[in-house]
Amino acid sequence: MKRLNRNSLNCGGSRRSRRAGFTLLELLIVLAIIVVIAAMVVPNLIGSQQKANEDVTLATIKSIEKSPVGTWAADHDGAYLKASGQEAWQQMMNPQAYKGRKLRPYIEEPPLDAWGRPLQYEWNGDGHSKKQNALKPAIWSTGANGQDEGGEGDDIPSWKTLAATQ
Repeated sequence: MKRLNRNSLNCGGSRRSRRAGFTLLELLIVLAIIVVIAAMVVPNLIGSQQKANEDVTLATIKSIEKSPVGTWAADHDGAYLKASGQEAWQQMMNPQAYKGRKLRPYIEEPPLDAWGRPLQYEWNGDGHSKKQNALKPAIWSTGANGQDEGGEGDDIPSWKTLAATQ
């Protein structure tokens, strides 16, 4: 008579071959590890995004200072556009003839900051209200909160370096 051993009673083969997936405990441990890693990484990514938005906005402002604002001044005998707010961008999109010369638009649409809001502009011909003895127009972003704080708070202004705004 044939003697049965323990493995032949197991019908499905050895215990190792029956196991088809992970246990609930193993899945929970892996999930906990992922949550801990995410908790460490996400705050750093959010801070990095804010810093990147500020850097992009400051670079945009510096670019706008050169062209179209600088180009406007070059076309108008060194005089910057006397305007404030969105009126300035409208005049740059639709410039009037100057000394008999028809001028092309300096911009196609108002420049935006990294948060998608229009940049601010101010120049009265003698300076701007944001800084005494200013030599060029004030251009600034209202920053992440979208509130115009006149270049203070989280605003990103052209007359300060980014390090000075933090």
